[in-house]
This record gives sequence, structure tokens and C-alpha cells, in this order.
Amino acid sequence: MEDKKKDSGQSRLERFFGGKGFYIVLFLCAAVIGVSAWTLLSDGESTVQKQAVVMVTAQPSPTAAPKPTEAADETVWEVPEDAQEVIAEPIAPEVQAQEPVTQEQPEAASQPEEAEAAPASYVWPVYGQIEQPYAMTELIYDKTMADWRTHDGVDIASGLGTQVLAAANGEVSEVYTDGLLGTTVVISHGGGIETVYSNLAELPTVSVGQSVEMGDTIGAVGTTALAEAGEVYHLHFAMRANGQSVDPTEYLPQF
Repeated sequence: MEDKKKDSGQSRLERFFGGKGFYIVLFLCAAVIGVSAWTLLSDGESTVQKQAVVMVTAQPSPTAAPKPTEAADETVWEVPEDAQEVIAEPIAPEVQAQEPVTQEQPEAASQPEEAEAAPASYVWPVYGQIEQPYAMTELIYDKTMADWRTHDGVDIASGLGTQVLAAANGEVSEVYTDGLLGTTVVISHGGGIETVYSNLAELPTVSVGQSVEMGDTIGAVGTTALAEAGEVYHLHFAMRANGQSVDPTEYLPQF
């Protein structure tokens, strides 16, 4: 049985290949080969195209070459040798001589006049006994006013109309009438020293600004001091040092 089957199969194949079957198989083989070849060719072309694209892309794009910069026309001047020497040594600018400006010297400030020194000695303006002493630190009794008060000078007893003398050299600075001490003359002697003469006659013999020397007459003993009218005739004599009252007996000579 099996041998019969094998024989029948082989006979069929022989008949198939012996007839049209052979050409059909041949055609199919050719078709398969053609398709395979076309596929290979297609893949090769695509690969080549891709490589070409990659190569084209990788190549840098050509750029326009920069145009060479046209050099500016330069004019070369030929400098003579003499001129070069001049250029090598710069010429100092000409300076016009200016006249010196004379500055006005400020006027020297006037020097203050030297203060006159205080007198070295004094004389008594009148000679007599002291009726009322100098008293600025204690009170003394005033007969005329009938009270106790200070006394800024000394009352020197002297006859009515007795000439009153300048105690030292100086200048008359004031002449006035005091309400209590009557007609008064003030003399400045320098060094801050002043002498004051009161209870003079109404008309003194000196005026303000007049220079006097020691012993010159400046007036006469009078009765113009209302606050001392109850005393004997006298001269009220006072002194000031730098505006402060001082005791005249400390400056007058002792006798």
C-alpha cells in the first residue's frame, strides 16, 4: 500500500513539472527574485540618498568672501630735511612781557598813642586842716544834712576865695555844677588818675580841654556845696584811680 502511494505521488509531480506546472514554478521563482532585487535596489537607493543628504547638510554653506577693504588714498608729503629739524625742536610760544603790577600797600594802621603814665608826685591844692576825712567803708556824721553818710574825699579848711591849685600836670576833662557839691572841676592826669575839685566859686578859671601844669590856678574856694554849707570854708578834694574812688591822702605829700 505504501509503495502504491509513493508511486502515485511521484507520478503526479512528474506530470506537474512535465506540463504547465514547471513554467508556473519558474515564473514564481523569477517573480520572487525580481521582488527581492527591487527591494534591495530600493533600500540601496534610499541609503545612498540619505548619505547624500547627510553629506550635503554637513557641508558648510558657502559664504561670500569679504571684499577687500579699499585703502584710503594717503597722500605722502615729503618733508625737507630743514623742516624735520624744526619739527624735532618744538618752538616755545612767544610770551609778551607784562609790566609788573604794583599792589597798593594798605595804609599802616595808626598806632594808638601811648597812654600817659600816672604822675610821680602831687601837691596839695590848698593848705589847711582836714575837717572831714575820706570815708567810703564807714559812715560819718554830716553837720549840714544832719545824717550819717559816706564821704568820697577830704574837706580841706581854707579861707573864702583862696586860690585852688592843680595837684599835678594834666588836662581839664570836666567842668560842671553838682547839686550837692557845687561848682566842680575834673582834671585827668594819665595812668587812670583823676583829681576832683568841688565847692569852688561859681566861675572857675579853666575850661574843658585845657592843659594845666602842677600848681596852676584852676579856681577859688567858694560856698556852692549845699551839702556842706554848715562847715567852715573849705575845698572838697577827691581822687579816682581807673574810675574808682581812692583816698587822696595816700597820694598827697605828708607835712
